[in-house]
Formats: sequence, structure tokens, C-alpha cells
Amino acid sequence: MSPITPQLFDFLADLSENNRRDWFKANKGRYDNEVLNPAVELVSQLVKPLGKLAPMLVASPKRHGGSVMRIYKDTRFSRDKTPYKTSVGISFRHELDGTIHAPCIYLHLDPYASFLGVGCWRPERSSLAAIRSAIKEQAPEWKRIVSAKRFREHYELAGDSLKTAPRGIPRDHPQIHDLRRIDFIGTAPLERSEVCDANFIRNLQVQMKAAKPFMTFLCDALDVPY
Repeated sequence: MSPITPQLFDFLADLSENNRRDWFKANKGRYDNEVLNPAVELVSQLVKPLGKLAPMLVASPKRHGGSVMRIYKDTRFSRDKTPYKTSVGISFRHELDGTIHAPCIYLHLDPYASFLGVGCWRPERSSLAAIRSAIKEQAPEWKRIVSAKRFREHYELAGDSLKTAPRGIPRDHPQIHDLRRIDFIGTAPLERSEVCDANFIRNLQVQMKAAKPFMTFLCDALDVPY
């Protein structure tokens, strides 16, 4: 059974309309019972399946400091000073690099647009160069992976790209569309009904399995195991 219920989305919708410390403090019990605890339980149920599908990705079912990301925002450098995130982020990060920029699987639960993401978001400079190099040198393999029916059944390539060609790459390069990317991610949209469905854990495993060739290509490019 999915530990996620409609109450999680209801709380996040309420929070988006009442994004204040006094409101959150008064509703902290709701957050714990309807959001945090179910999210941690979801991670707990994925420990063994992820250990088989992607053993280098870490599923850490902790209330603090684990796969479930903090609801509290860092507003120091943001114009938006509302104190709380209005979505739940669950990140299964590579054990050799626990940053959000490393290859990972990411689950985003949002009242308005939930999704499962796979790949590398904003890889740092040397990793970005390594991925682009792999795409140039293994273009047929890259195209086979991202156009495979099994991958396309679940994912669309997403993220941001440069407006022009990266330095040192001709504008007419056959793979210029992908070489301009600064994010190498696939996203699979999720309906609220899917997330709360009894088969959600099983369906997540199917989606994670479909992403394995894509994730393996990125990890190979970075010379880390998957």
C-alpha cells in the first residue's frame, strides 16, 4: 500500500495559502502525521527494491538528514521570503557524491504537479564536460537509450539548455540539441491518484527500472558505478 494519502496534498495546498511560521507551528502535528511520517515510510518501503535496482543510490528513511528533504527554505539569498516549501522532495542520491548535482532519482510530491525525475540536475563543470564528451563519443548509444520505447513510455527529457553552442562545440554538431543541455534529466509526471494508489510502490519500481540504461550512461560518463 502507498503510505501517501490525499491528506499530504491537502496539507501542502493549505500551506501554500498560509505560508507563515505561526500557521505552521499551529499545524505541526498535521505536518508530522500527514506529510513527514508518510514520506519517511515511503522511503523505508523502497530501501530493499532500490538496493536491487540501483544499489549505489541511497534510500535513507530518516525524519531528519535522510532522503526526505527539509520543508524549511533557505531564504538568505531569495527574494521570496516565505519560510516553507510547498512540496515534498525525496532524493535518492549516489553514495559516492551526496549532492543534489550527482546522478540521482528524485520524487517530487506537489498538490499541482508531482513527478519522478532521474538523471543529473546542474552537474558541476567537470561532470558537465564529461557527460557532453560521452554524448559526442557515444552518440549512437546515447540516441538509442533516450529514444528507447521503454524509456519514452515513462520519461521526457527535461531541464534547461544553453541558448547557443557550448565553447568548443560547433553550432552544426549533429548532437547539438543535447550538447547544449545543462541538465540531463528525464521526468515522469504523476497524478495525485497514482501516488495514492495501492500499487504506487510497485509502479515506482517499474519506472526506476526503465531509467536504468539512462542512469548507467550518465554514471559511466562520470566514472562511477550504477
